[in-house]
Amino acid sequence: MERIIEEIREDLSRRIAVAADRLADRTLTEDPAYAALLGRAELRERIHHNLRQAVEGLVRSSRGLPVELADARATGTLRAEQGLPLTSLLRTYRHGGRLLWHTLTEAVAAHDRAALPRLLPSATVLWDVLDQMTDAVTESYRRTEAAHTDRDRERRAALLDVLLDGAAATDGPTASEAADRLGLPERGRFAVVVAASGGSGTTAGPPERPGAPSAPRVLWRIRADGETGLVDLGHHPLESVRELLAPLGVRAGVSPVVGAPAELAGAHRLAALALRTAPESGGPSTALLDERLPAALVAAQAELAGRLRQVVLGPVLALPAEDRRTLLTTLGTWLTCQGSTTYAAQRLYCHRNTVSNRLRRLEQLTGRSLSDPRHVVELALAHAAVLQRGAAQPATRPAAPAPRVSPTPAGTARRSPRRPA
Repeated sequence: MERIIEEIREDLSRRIAVAADRLADRTLTEDPAYAALLGRAELRERIHHNLRQAVEGLVRSSRGLPVELADARATGTLRAEQGLPLTSLLRTYRHGGRLLWHTLTEAVAAHDRAALPRLLPSATVLWDVLDQMTDAVTESYRRTEAAHTDRDRERRAALLDVLLDGAAATDGPTASEAADRLGLPERGRFAVVVAASGGSGTTAGPPERPGAPSAPRVLWRIRADGETGLVDLGHHPLESVRELLAPLGVRAGVSPVVGAPAELAGAHRLAALALRTAPESGGPSTALLDERLPAALVAAQAELAGRLRQVVLGPVLALPAEDRRTLLTTLGTWLTCQGSTTYAAQRLYCHRNTVSNRLRRLEQLTGRSLSDPRHVVELALAHAAVLQRGAAQPATRPAAPAPRVSPTPAGTARRSPRRPA
């Protein structure tokens, strides 16, 4: 094979130059990506060089030498950095390979048609050379593309940190600049989502996880303690965030709506607070802060929450586990049912009188009356504090006796502010 190439080298060189012209014209006509990136002279020169490299690779392989692939790797790196699609690059390489074989057979036939049978065994060698060059281009392209993706992800994460943490370096971008680089409007409707780690859903994903076409855009920042999402609501209601998160199967807290990127750091803190109000038991849930404000007040003050549990519900927490669970569940259900004993009984699958008896016992133990709105507020907040603590535990030290409600006159039943059934 090497001997044939040497005999036709001058003619083959002329034919390869013509082939490079033809392939450059075809590529610029058929592939807009190339046409937008390269001029004809530059493209033609690169194609001409690659065709000659393939011929030299054929000669080296016939000698048992490895194919030189440095140029192919350099091409893959360059085109990835320029943003040329890999499909465009590989298509040109495939066209070049077929064109080179056709050019080679024409040159051999013009020199000595009887030598054509000697050329056929070289077809396998040539295609192997072309495969090696294509593989080298592809590997280099993908490695460069992956490196760019990692850098882009790091840059995006840093920009999200500026917005979500409000901690930009002295020479770093401001919140407004970070928002602009992320494609966010200067004024709009934004919210922040904080999803707990260790949920049943995935906590690893792309930095931008688009939902349905009609869903808000979410930019995700993945951290060891979970995911934080910056939501560009646009015209969507805040409630749409709950629908967006439902398929992910995670516990999450959602901030109120804010109107400017500079307010996102505060929204991030409020979303984390909202997450603390979402119960860890009971499966995935999404807590919107504005729907959990009493619980959020308790969550924001851990020391006061502990004191509230002890002072208001201390005697209940000191009961045996089953009694404690029964009374706390009844109180929570009664509060959820907006003070309706009848509705609470239906949810608890017991008689209305059973619920009334449990509530009277709760009043006696706590010294709080369910007919006094101030006492109801105390009991509701204390109950929220118990839920956030987790499973209710017996009090380690009995609380000071709570003031008792004045006795009800004989013959008069104590009434709680329960909704008429």
